Amino acid sequence: MPSHDKKIEAYIDCGNKPPWTLPAKASYSIYDGRRAQKYFGHKFETPDFFPILSLLPQRCLTYVKMKRPEKLEDLFQSCFESLWLEHLDLAKQEHMRTGLLKTFNKQEAEEILNAAQTSEIKLALNDVTKHAVEDLGAFGCPWFWVHDGKGNAEPFFGSDRFHYMWDYLDIPHRDLELRGPVSGKL
Repeated sequence: MPSHDKKIEAYIDCGNKPPWTLPAKASYSIYDGRRAQKYFGHKFETPDFFPILSLLPQRCLTYVKMKRPEKLEDLFQSCFESLWLEHLDLAKQEHMRTGLLKTFNKQEAEEILNAAQTSEIKLALNDVTKHAVEDLGAFGCPWFWVHDGKGNAEPFFGSDRFHYMWDYLDIPHRDLELRGPVSGKL
């Protein structure tokens, strides 16, 4: 969150089973997906080819984080939109190129795609993933390692933990609250 001078890192690949591989989680994800769409204001359907082998987008993001960190959030947003709204399989180079071109010019996009195949970037992604799992304790996705700007850092797990992160970072926000007397569907 550069706008608040804070750093949040996200990691994956810890051996935890993804929701679609466990029947109860897969059934539940239908409800959770609809709720998330309503909350975040995005309509999307799971692509037919999902899940993808996400190494190419991860390597591209790793390169951008190392060489063009000011563009990392923009590229992450482009990847989200390309996969979930446009149903582009970002594991395929031509589709990843399309996602990159939303944030970078043609020459920069080719540079990133080429760099994603280098041993330097492959090793960097491997090292950061290994560090997250073995040293920091990552166990699923989304898993965040949040730096407070004062030399401290803590883990947070789950897409419903952002308000906990904002509290930890001392970022003003409107907390979850019930308004008025409770007369809901109880």
